[in-house]
Amino acid sequence: MSISTPGGPERRPTVVSTGKKPAAGRPAAVAKPGGGKSAGAPRQTSGGKGPRKPITPVKVSQGRSWGPIALFVAVGVLAVSIIGYGAYAAFQGSKSWEQRAADIDGIVDFRDKDPKLVQGGQHQQGAIKYDVLPPVAGPHNPAWQNCMGDVYDAPIANEHAVHSLEHGTVWITYRPDLPADQVSKLRSKTQGVEKVMLSPFEGLDKPISLQAWGYQLKVDNADDSRIDEFIKTLRVNASVEGPNANCGQGITATGTAPRDNVPQQQQQPTQ
Repeated sequence: MSISTPGGPERRPTVVSTGKKPAAGRPAAVAKPGGGKSAGAPRQTSGGKGPRKPITPVKVSQGRSWGPIALFVAVGVLAVSIIGYGAYAAFQGSKSWEQRAADIDGIVDFRDKDPKLVQGGQHQQGAIKYDVLPPVAGPHNPAWQNCMGDVYDAPIANEHAVHSLEHGTVWITYRPDLPADQVSKLRSKTQGVEKVMLSPFEGLDKPISLQAWGYQLKVDNADDSRIDEFIKTLRVNASVEGPNANCGQGITATGTAPRDNVPQQQQQPTQ
């Protein structure tokens, strides 16, 4: 069954007036059946293709210029290093040689431990018993061992060696069984260097032992940087007879027995 309405079955819905005029250029809302409103017609663009979507801005990432930054950092580090080294060198230069010697790790200062031991000028003939071996100071023979960068391949007399220490010599000693390459390195630190001498020494409790007047340092191998520091700091400086104490024209013979009553000018090598 169909129900007829006034005006026929296809009567259009009545437009409900609000009393307001539609805005210019905008179509009035059309009432839908049931009282709803239909949305106005979509706004057309000039091209007639519908509304344009907003464009999202594209962010362009500009990478950092690392070259100048790295250069700046490198220059800064170099400047700090130069300033730091200069300050360190100035500080080190302001230290006395005794202070620099005390800074060497493992060094034994017998000047502090036994002041009587390091008194100079105690000359005596014959064999002398030393409590510290290799000896670092004490009574000694009137003749010194030649110490002009001499390398001795056999043990030398303590009594002559101690006299050389009194003149400011650094005496490097090593175990007779020290490997040849290690001996060669010690030899290179000795040859041609005035007031340095090298010889093997029986009974060392460490492979290498260095002596200066009143000082001793024992190390395990010839690559230890403290060897160079010991030589640099104590050679000449440790002398109790001044920097001009003679190191030439001394005993050049090997052997552990001291040579007594030998005129200084006749102290030549013996076979």
